[in-house]
Amino acid sequence: MPTGKFRFYEELNNFLPDNRKKVDFEAEFNGRQSIKDIIEECGVPPTKVDLVLINGKSVDFNYIFQDGDRVSVYPVFESFNIQNVSLLRSFPLRRIQFIADIHMEKIVKPMRMLGFDIDFNGSYTTQDIIEKSIQEKRIILTTRKELLKSKSITHGMLIRPGTAVEQVKTIIDDLDINDRIKPFSRCLRCNDQLENRQTKQILDRILPETKRILEKYL
Repeated sequence: MPTGKFRFYEELNNFLPDNRKKVDFEAEFNGRQSIKDIIEECGVPPTKVDLVLINGKSVDFNYIFQDGDRVSVYPVFESFNIQNVSLLRSFPLRRIQFIADIHMEKIVKPMRMLGFDIDFNGSYTTQDIIEKSIQEKRIILTTRKELLKSKSITHGMLIRPGTAVEQVKTIIDDLDINDRIKPFSRCLRCNDQLENRQTKQILDRILPETKRILEKYL
């Protein structure tokens, strides 16, 4: 049977058993199989994969696995343009915007406070989230592994349990988007970007005490 060495990177490890997480491991497979089939057998949804290197060279999902191959599998890249490297996707997602499921409510305000576009509505169904993710090219943030197994999803992150601060830090670090932080540039309630307004434009909405203290408003 064909045998090879495998390594899965970053959040793809969330789909692997503990003994295969973040390490090189050896595995063998029956018969003639495509690399896509083998990745699925390992438990990783191909929709979460952006780059596959076989013996250091990029291949597409139709590549037939050979005995002795060394396979490196990378997740969807959001902050790096690998269009000229990867043979899997012609148009990587370039704009960073998110949609969170009901279990991620606690990170919504902190993410918006940092200036990130994150759609959230407690009444969204799973199908609503999937459809909006596809239509608006939003990255799904969820703690539910089964949600990200939908073949129609192209961009998603499985978030580990933790505090809101820990989860937000994981998202920013894993996607390498520190340079996109723009504090207090987005409304915490409606998610819209804030705009400067002249005092006279909103005079009727400002409380007397606020008028006395502040001169500029967003």
